[in-house]
Amino acid sequence: MRLMDTDTQNQVRDLLLAVQSPVTIHMFTQDFECGYCKETRQIAEEVAELSDRVTLQVHDFVKDQPLAEAMGIDKIPALAINGENDRDYGIRFYGIPSGYEFTSLLEAILAVGTEEHDLDAATIEYLDSLETPLHLQVFVTPTCPYCPQAVVLAHRLALASDKVRADMVEVTEFPHLGQRYQVMGVPRTVINEDTYLEGAAPEVMLLEKIRNAVALSASASAR
Repeated sequence: MRLMDTDTQNQVRDLLLAVQSPVTIHMFTQDFECGYCKETRQIAEEVAELSDRVTLQVHDFVKDQPLAEAMGIDKIPALAINGENDRDYGIRFYGIPSGYEFTSLLEAILAVGTEEHDLDAATIEYLDSLETPLHLQVFVTPTCPYCPQAVVLAHRLALASDKVRADMVEVTEFPHLGQRYQVMGVPRTVINEDTYLEGAAPEVMLLEKIRNAVALSASASAR
């Protein structure tokens, strides 16, 4: 049984017409002990079927462990949205991109397929100055209407800079991470492990938090 009805398929197909260059969805899964792997794969398959510029490659998390490690994939289900010539922008989905997060998946495909991030000049200038890697984890639930805004912004930062990796993490599928990062509400963005931002914050606020996180990391390294 298909997850998308005919109307949704038509809407997604029309949306994906904007994709200008090839997009590859890498999915990491396994047959046993993976909640929502089957459903996540079905979502990715149905989306890929709606555009001749979108391709799905499915990998076994265990058998293809070298590839998973090379791409920094450490949990499943996982989706990586890569661009032309399989360029890895560091855009990740951990957990099923269902509910409101289905929008985040489509936005990621469009962003990679058009290479348009729509970020402010000040943000780009700062990202260009980064000397060390930046890791963003945006914790979400499928029923949160504000979460896609935070996820899309984080993914756009990853698209704009090779130094940035941005993960959507569906917190109910990874409760140990929810406890580790004290996720009491969503969206909650974790920046480099020790800096936090609550809610769907505007770009300028996220940039300020990133500045603080990078300065904190630099200070710790200097000790």
